[in-house]
Order: sequence, then C-alpha cells, then structure tokens
Amino acid sequence: MNDVIINDNSFLRQFETTVDGHLARIEYSSQERKIFLTKLVVPEEITDEDFRENFIKAVLSIIQDRNLRVVPTSPHIAGFLRKNRRQYKEMLPIGIRI
Repeated sequence: MNDVIINDNSFLRQFETTVDGHLARIEYSSQERKIFLTKLVVPEEITDEDFRENFIKAVLSIIQDRNLRVVPTSPHIAGFLRKNRRQYKEMLPIGIRI
C-alpha cells in the first residue's frame, strides 16, 4: 500500500484514511504556523506492516505542502522522524530536537 488517500477532518482535528473499512487517524492541534501531531491511531485490523510509515509520510507531505512546521508529540511519529531525520529536519521548528 503506497498510495494513502488522506482526508483532513479539520472539525475533529485529525488526518484520516480508511483501509478495508477501518479508520486510521493522526490527531493534531495547530498554533500559528506549527502543527502538533499528538496521536497516531491505527486499528489492529490493519495488518499491513508498511501502513504506519506510509500514513505518516502522506500526512507529512500534506503538512510540507502547506508550508507548516511539525512538532511530533506522539511517540510513534517522533520515532519515525528520528529514523528519517535527514529527510524531515527542515520541517521541525527551531529549537525542537527529536
């Protein structure tokens, strides 16, 4: 699964995608030009091992297109950014270290 279709549900403040009828989401809050990714929720029925990474990449792409900075407060998302530091370091606000 490489093409993840993301819906930005701004009312619930979450990025969403549906896989086989199951909703996965990344909850967020925003402040000024920053978006705080607070929680990653992937139902256990979604068994594709690459799904989490592809989902996070797709959300980060949306954030990058909007020219926002990202603050990962979710441990899963922070871990992903730590693993892919070179690719995403310019998206972090000054003073934020992962």
